[in-house]
Amino acid sequence: MLVQHILASKPVGVQTVSADASVSDATQMLSKLKIGALIVSDDGGATIRGILSERDIVREVGARGAKALSDTVMDIMTAKVQSCIPADEAVEVLARMTRGRFRHMPVQGAGGEVLGVISIGDVVKARLGEVENENSALADMIRGY
Repeated sequence: MLVQHILASKPVGVQTVSADASVSDATQMLSKLKIGALIVSDDGGATIRGILSERDIVREVGARGAKALSDTVMDIMTAKVQSCIPADEAVEVLARMTRGRFRHMPVQGAGGEVLGVISIGDVVKARLGEVENENSALADMIRGY
């Protein structure tokens, strides 16, 4: 399965936050949208400056308390972002996420623009669906269908 198949099953659009927004505002966005990460971009996703995840916020609040919420997104975001392209194999992306110990990955187009964000949960769900379909097909073959 390719990343583009996973993207096709997700709502269209990329949620972004500017680098100078407060961590508190970004946290409210994550909560309101019920998502786990925001792309840090000052131009709506054409250029990625970083990614801000729930994990980034929890790490800083855990270390420094509530005062971390008044920081800017740029202060705590992950600046070195790994991304993928629509033609990447989902299992390869899953392996990269597992090795890198991160849960969200931007999908970029040929021009570098962000087409979407996939989570490790999206990839696992897609892979499980693929395995279920394979099992069903094998069971049908055994039964003679």
